[in-house]
Amino acid sequence: TSKFTSALDIPVEFVEKNVKLRGKLHHITEKGLEVEHIPISIPFITSIQRKRQSKGLLLVRLAGVELAPSGTAWLQQELKPKQTIWFQLLGREDLALECLVLVNKGRFLSMCLNEEILRQGLGRTARIEGLHHDSRLYWKIHKRLLRAELKALKKNKGIWKEESYSERIRDRISNNKFVQTLKQFVSWLRSSIQR
Repeated sequence: TSKFTSALDIPVEFVEKNVKLRGKLHHITEKGLEVEHIPISIPFITSIQRKRQSKGLLLVRLAGVELAPSGTAWLQQELKPKQTIWFQLLGREDLALECLVLVNKGRFLSMCLNEEILRQGLGRTARIEGLHHDSRLYWKIHKRLLRAELKALKKNKGIWKEESYSERIRDRISNNKFVQTLKQFVSWLRSSIQR
């Protein structure tokens, strides 16, 4: 294949057939992963192609996942720059690709980042953009993501971690309107006495 430098370069058939592509990670932002596509290559032809290829990064988002800020931080810690990842195309929205993202863990194991983020409680399950919600693939993936989220919920991980009773009471008291008004009055009183 040729090197894709923009989401719009990828043929519609690739998205419709949910093709897996390989890429090299460059940056992790709030918008998603910035990835350089690595085309499938034949050694001799590749050396000729490489000289003529333009530099462009694809914006890859974790399909079906609403990332919490802690999820972005976890990705930045877990993934290394220039690391090779695989991304399965599920949809395209504007200039972003909605994908299942896979990372190799050892020789024969790979980890789906979409599921792992949810399993760690670092995000919530969301609608999978680009896939028809009545398709079998949509429900197969959505069910996997919900199972991963449920594991985090049952284990009180990440965003599902429950506050202790004393923390809940403290928060309710400090957020109470009467208490806030009383604090304002006390600070006003202090400032007027000091004059």
